[in-house]
Amino acid sequence: MSRAKRKWDHIQNALSTGQKSLTGFQDVTFIHQSLPDTSLDHISLASEIGELLLSSPIFINAMTGGGGEKTYQINRDLAIAARETGVSIAVGSQMSALKDQNEAESYRVVRKENPNGILFANLGSEATLDQAKAAVDMIEANALQIHLNVVQELVMPEGDRDFTGALKRIENIVHNLEVPVIVKEVGFGISKETIWKLKEAGVAIVDVGGFGGTNFSRIENERRQRHIPFFDSWGIPTAVSIAETSAHKGNITILASGGIQTSTEAAKSIALGANAVGMAGALLKVLIKGDLENLIDEIGLLHQELKMIMTALGAKTIKQLQQTPLLLSGDVHHWLQQRGVNTEIYSQRSIK
Repeated sequence: MSRAKRKWDHIQNALSTGQKSLTGFQDVTFIHQSLPDTSLDHISLASEIGELLLSSPIFINAMTGGGGEKTYQINRDLAIAARETGVSIAVGSQMSALKDQNEAESYRVVRKENPNGILFANLGSEATLDQAKAAVDMIEANALQIHLNVVQELVMPEGDRDFTGALKRIENIVHNLEVPVIVKEVGFGISKETIWKLKEAGVAIVDVGGFGGTNFSRIENERRQRHIPFFDSWGIPTAVSIAETSAHKGNITILASGGIQTSTEAAKSIALGANAVGMAGALLKVLIKGDLENLIDEIGLLHQELKMIMTALGAKTIKQLQQTPLLLSGDVHHWLQQRGVNTEIYSQRSIK
């Protein structure tokens, strides 16, 4: 099967398998503040990813590219929406374009439509330093995502089976690439053990890519003759992964993604420790079922709703939202307790 056909299959299967909302955010509750001393007009959504300054903590996360005209059109519309709403945007894996230059235009269109925006290039952990430089150059990227997708590759009929040396390759890219590197899991969550390894390799930005949203095991199982069911429920829920990695991050910046669909979940992600929130499946569904204008409106509403939540909590900035008190319950609380995370830190803190 061609890469282009596989890319389009991924889009179709992502829409058909859907998002099951198993992210854990239902176990995260804000503590109401009756005297927030804030005004909606004074709320700032400005945030930072390492050295990158963002006008919004929401970004359009990696979805597609390299799948011919259909993925070209999706990336074009996503880029226009990013430009019109001031959010950052990541492209899907560019390996297909590095191997077939005919596919490069489906990625380059993002920079053409969004000449002044913040763009993330994207490659897998199998990439070399030269390939990383080529991917960045292709779209004049401000940063590079390196995605970790072991489970997807194992379930994918034609996927990789050898994951040796990935950390060394990442370390080489981190120390020799001129733009920041974001290491991103693809729907199965990042643990504290992985954070420790990435810190030692010099990684400064991590996207947890937690379990509970688009499920790449289920997507790839749709393409198999014999299903591998045990990986369909495999992974660390997004809320858990944000809290666990945040507790052990040191000087690493945490990004949140993995089934985040609403402004409330975005706010909870930031309050758990994320600096920015990537959304993919929820925005793709709006675009495919509606049109570009619907997508632009949706992102605008997410911004407005996020400001309303921050106003109610008394958080004027993203940094203050990261200090608002939370109550963790249910499976999220149990998981974090078992993993040695002091959950009282969240419930006893306050905005200063």
